[in-house]
Amino acid sequence: MFTGIPVAALDFYEDLGADNSKTWWNAHKDVYDTAVREPITALAAALEPEFGAAKVFRPYRDVRFSKDKTPYKTAQGAFVAVAPSTGYYLQVDASGLRLAGGCYHASGEQLTRFRSAIDRDDRGTELEKLLQKLTRKGFEIGGDKLKTAPRGYAADHPRIELLRHKSLTASINVGCPDWLETPKTVDEVRKTWRALRPLVEWAQDVQS
Repeated sequence: MFTGIPVAALDFYEDLGADNSKTWWNAHKDVYDTAVREPITALAAALEPEFGAAKVFRPYRDVRFSKDKTPYKTAQGAFVAVAPSTGYYLQVDASGLRLAGGCYHASGEQLTRFRSAIDRDDRGTELEKLLQKLTRKGFEIGGDKLKTAPRGYAADHPRIELLRHKSLTASINVGCPDWLETPKTVDEVRKTWRALRPLVEWAQDVQS
């Protein structure tokens, strides 16, 4: 049963940031298990009936192709996929809780459908309006973007900024409110993910 995310989880990642080594990790793995992974897994299970099963990410970094060889991630994330690379996200790190949703990566075919929908006045305007609503609620709109107009679209297209996106997300940094250590976290995450649902469903619909 989910009882909250302890402040010990935030402290764990603050300390890991200072000493991201196998020696430190092995000495504090019990803190990771009890203060980080178990609460996040329980939180995901509590949200599953409404949003679907979440993947709780492994704590180990893939350093094979990275100049940064530190072995451990400095955040614990979980993702609920409703379509390829599309869904709901939560993360805990030293700064607290972060919640997000949207399309995190699009294949070539997905990106073509995504941009075709943005190009249409009905679907494109719909997306603009729901993003404006999210912005007013305090969400940050993000995602990878091209520096120029994508091939086949004019630079003066009325939605050129959206067309430049290769991924599109909305996120909010919740931090460490009083309720984070309590079961109320389930309700707060649920409320935030519900606010993100129009964006997630828009991205899901244009892929079908």
